Amino acid sequence: MPPISRDLNTHCRCLQVESRIIPAENLKSIKLVPEGPNCAETEVIAGLVSGEKVCLNPRSAWVKKLVQFVLERQTQKQKAAPTKKA
Repeated sequence: MPPISRDLNTHCRCLQVESRIIPAENLKSIKLVPEGPNCAETEVIAGLVSGEKVCLNPRSAWVKKLVQFVLERQTQKQKAAPTKKA
C-alpha cells in the first residue's frame, strides 16, 4: 500500500495514490482533505478495517462515486438533524 506522509502541515499527505477498487467491507472510514495552500490536489484517505490507511486516487471513477456518496450522506444527516432554537 502507498505510504502516507508524516509531515501533515506543509505538504500533501499522500505521496502515492491507489487506484484499485477496495471492497466496501474493507473500508472503515473515508477522510476528504480539500486542496489548499499546502497541496494542490484533493486527497481521499481511506481507513481500512485492518487499521491501515490508504490514499485513493481522486480521479478514479470508483473513488469519485464513493466521494459523491459520502457527501450526499453527510448532507442528508445534516438535513435530518433537529435544530435547536434559542
